[in-house]
Amino acid sequence: MNDTTTPMIHYYNVAGFVFGIEATEEQLAQLTNYEPFLVDETEQTYVFIIHVHDDALPGTEGWESVYTDTSDDDMPRIEMYRQAAEWLFRISVSKQGEVVSTMRCSADWREVHLWMLPEYVRFAIDNAAMLVYAFSTVGKGTLLFHSSVSVRGGYGYMFLGHSGTGKSTHSQQWQAAFDDVELLNDDNPVVRIGPDETVLVYGSPWSGKTPCYKNKKAPVAALVQLAQAPENKIMRLKMTQAYPYILASVSGLKILPDMMDRLYESIAKLLELTPVYRLECLPNPDAAHLCAQTCSPSTCHTGTTL
Repeated sequence: MNDTTTPMIHYYNVAGFVFGIEATEEQLAQLTNYEPFLVDETEQTYVFIIHVHDDALPGTEGWESVYTDTSDDDMPRIEMYRQAAEWLFRISVSKQGEVVSTMRCSADWREVHLWMLPEYVRFAIDNAAMLVYAFSTVGKGTLLFHSSVSVRGGYGYMFLGHSGTGKSTHSQQWQAAFDDVELLNDDNPVVRIGPDETVLVYGSPWSGKTPCYKNKKAPVAALVQLAQAPENKIMRLKMTQAYPYILASVSGLKILPDMMDRLYESIAKLLELTPVYRLECLPNPDAAHLCAQTCSPSTCHTGTTL
């Protein structure tokens, strides 16, 4: 009889970076969103490993509070603490909710220990993995985006905006407007800038409320900042106009200057290589047609109205 309570390690490759999760068989079985990214035990260098514990959530005695993220009401609340060369994160499901998981990280983000309430296994592991993935890869030409991504004609189109702006809706409009559209990811894709200056967007195990976990990639045709409006109108943004939108769409720790310097460098490089548009739109297929026509690599218009 198999012992489902003995910890084991599964390794996953997301956008070319390998990380591990050490948990019980029962806990790992809940991570169905990671299955497309599962790789055999490997001798490759992993960027981090998460060790899941079944003990009670540790407290904050002896830790210095340094930051609390409560930017959006419908997003998890993240409390951050520091002690010597380690970081402690306490995460709640909502802005006013109870703490359901605690994560302790080494200074280099390589070793992660995670505790959670039993009913929040997947939520806790997902949030821990997303945060540490972003922090540990930010200096490697890699950006974890808050975006919905549709692929058409072999190219990825990334739709940006705050929660509730209509990113998922716009991706759905692309699917309604065209027969050859595939949703790559609906919330947290990964963008990598290669040494040859290629910009690729990858699927990930994290896709918000939409179960879209694809181990695929595509060259990025454009990034599109969305805004709700009474008519459909699109314009290409200058780098200085686009920068704040990109910064607001990627994950990083603003309290760590070194990390933010590397984040800024990656964003600046991305803007050199990839066009950014602002689409003011209605939730209809005409908006998708206008966006596709303008942002296609074969057209590259400055802007128009439909």
